[in-house]
Amino acid sequence: MRTTTGHADAPADDGRPPSLHWAYTPRELLADGIVHVLGVALAVIGALALVVTALLIRLDASGRVSVGIYATGLVAMLSVSAVYNMWPVGRLKWLLRRADHATIFLMIAGTYTPLVTLVGAGGLAWGLLAGIWLFAVAGVAIKLALPGRFDRLAVGLYLALGWSGVTAYDSVIGLLAPEALALLAAGGLLYSAGVVFHLWQRLPFQNAIWHGFVLAAAACHYGAVFHSMIEAAA
Repeated sequence: MRTTTGHADAPADDGRPPSLHWAYTPRELLADGIVHVLGVALAVIGALALVVTALLIRLDASGRVSVGIYATGLVAMLSVSAVYNMWPVGRLKWLLRRADHATIFLMIAGTYTPLVTLVGAGGLAWGLLAGIWLFAVAGVAIKLALPGRFDRLAVGLYLALGWSGVTAYDSVIGLLAPEALALLAAGGLLYSAGVVFHLWQRLPFQNAIWHGFVLAAAACHYGAVFHSMIEAAA
């Protein structure tokens, strides 16, 4: 988010820091809007395809639930992001920002859920998943209760949570099929690289570029989950 200093555009009682402004040109907003519309459309189609396929291949109950959690998180994250980023400046936009940042934690935990459920082995795998969800819930609480604080730290926390799977490599990540592992790694690298543009706020079209990286990373992770689902039912 590009920020400028000065008086707040929203009412003073909305909780927004006085230095926080959304300062994008119409062309930047259009580019970002295109990325978000594409993202939401693909998320809805992809989620439906995932759920229907899980039913058609007769995935077991735990697998269907985990896939449903992931699909719900995917649609929620991209939809909330679209509404927040396209909403006009005002009190509601500041409230939407809280939800946008909170759903990122849920999306990361939601992505790990089917991977652990479908391919994870041993107590370490389930311990990893429990830890990720506890961390994610704590992150959501902080984002909702303390909006506008620890924003830069939160970026690091997103990355740490996303890469936490390497701590249980032999129990989860290493058990993925090579194709799924490659997609999972590609998604992590794309998201990590995109953070550079997220922080480079003076770059024109910075927000659209950042969200393009997020969408590409989400697509890779979707492929990893879908492939793992098919492998599990084979």
